[in-house]
Amino acid sequence: MKDAIEILKAGNAHFANLFASYTRLTGRVEDLEEQDMPVADFTIEDMKKQRVKLKDELYHLLLAFRAGQQSARA
Repeated sequence: MKDAIEILKAGNAHFANLFASYTRLTGRVEDLEEQDMPVADFTIEDMKKQRVKLKDELYHLLLAFRAGQQSARA
């Protein structure tokens, strides 16, 4: 779905903002996990839940985009 992601990032501001938020949050979570920084368990769990929510919304936008592409071809 890399092609769809690039198209949506360029042409859909909502998708681009969600994608940027997801990328930033993923980086923060990975940094905390890799550096074993002292952080409350609920904080990292909350960040992970937020990341899953963003990923789910991005996925649904991608599915809708793909469905639109397929119906345009028919």
